[in-house]
Amino acid sequence: MALVFLTFAGVAVLGVLAVRVGIEVARFSHAVAEGTERIGRAADELERAAEPLAARSGEVGREITPGVVRGSPDE
Repeated sequence: MALVFLTFAGVAVLGVLAVRVGIEVARFSHAVAEGTERIGRAADELERAAEPLAARSGEVGREITPGVVRGSPDE
């Protein structure tokens, strides 16, 4: 009889731990999903902010004479 009780208690403890692990996994997956969304929004925002800078860098690149290094001792 004691063996049956110990077996039941062991299974009950394992069941409680499994439920706790399941809850933590759900919480963790929600946090990962939220973090992924935030990273995606930040990447989109960074891309929008970089577009004008990329356009300006193209304009600056055309103003510089090819083959001339500014700040060299030869200037």
